[in-house]
Amino acid sequence: MDDLHERGRENFAELVEDGAKRLDALFAAVPALGELAVGTVYGHLHERPALDGRTREAATLAAIVAAGMVGPPLSVHLRTGLASGLSPAEVCEVVVQTAAFAGFPRAVSAADQLNRLFEGHGLPIPPPPAPREVVLGYLAEPTADVAEVLAEFPRTEVQATGPDRVLVSCFGDDPVPGAVLNCIVTDAEVTSVTVFRPR
Repeated sequence: MDDLHERGRENFAELVEDGAKRLDALFAAVPALGELAVGTVYGHLHERPALDGRTREAATLAAIVAAGMVGPPLSVHLRTGLASGLSPAEVCEVVVQTAAFAGFPRAVSAADQLNRLFEGHGLPIPPPPAPREVVLGYLAEPTADVAEVLAEFPRTEVQATGPDRVLVSCFGDDPVPGAVLNCIVTDAEVTSVTVFRPR
């Protein structure tokens, strides 16, 4: 258990500025709980390979909202979610999605707390659109070079991979993508598209 706790502290410290100090303050009265929680969440679960950090944090935020935990768990996982590559708009979308399944009162409580947390982090309220949303809009009216790629490979799969990055896999009849677009989003605009042709 000591090894898991130490790995968890290290992982948390990589995600959150002054992470070790924050953990010590949070669990000052009940350090045994800190050992168990940090070891489990950031030692064991954080290192499981089936989910990437963004997906894991989105699932965690949904569970936190569903449970109505708008105190330290929401604050901590907003930080680790952003550090794992979620955009503020994606965090908000998790709250919207959770509302349908866990109820509006819990989602409204989370939204109210996010107002304060976003303000405390210097994040815009409301946040700019999520990068995937921006890229979907761009794909509806792409630049000429990207329009050529989409004409050749019209079926797309669009996946955000970070707070400012989106990959678009472009398919024709083949199940293997004929092209992949690496899109960079800045201030709600697609500012760079690099086209990769795997073949």
